[in-house]
Amino acid sequence: MTERSVVHSTFAIERSYPASPERLFAAFSDPAKKRRWFAEGEEFQIEHFEVDFRVGGIETARFRSKDGRQTFQNDTVYRDILENRRIVIAYNMSAGQTRISASLATFEFIPNGKDTDLVFTEQAAFFEGADGPEIRKEGWRLLLGQLEKELAR
Repeated sequence: MTERSVVHSTFAIERSYPASPERLFAAFSDPAKKRRWFAEGEEFQIEHFEVDFRVGGIETARFRSKDGRQTFQNDTVYRDILENRRIVIAYNMSAGQTRISASLATFEFIPNGKDTDLVFTEQAAFFEGADGPEIRKEGWRLLLGQLEKELAR
């Protein structure tokens, strides 16, 4: 029997956006806006994207690499939502049929004059075949950059 291993990691990313907390929160709560910054992109083809934005609601995103060889899936449950202030999610990520991680993530929206500071914190358990903490953190940095583009629309 092969011994399983788990790598645990906690990281935070802080960014400031030139938008009100309401506008930033809407980029998460509006399914069309969330799809644009979170799911659409040049690296993957979206196979499925569904959002039920409420406590206990689910979000499912399934992607295929552009070469068609690999699928990835995020299965998310919204654990806590405080409008314009906080979103807490629990999510699993899979590559093909293999679950590669389980995470708890928090988005905090903090007013800062005309801007809003976003504090994103993730606590993750990475399994065999996982992308690992550094790659995941970089992935979130890229996504939060896409969020900035969404806000500029």
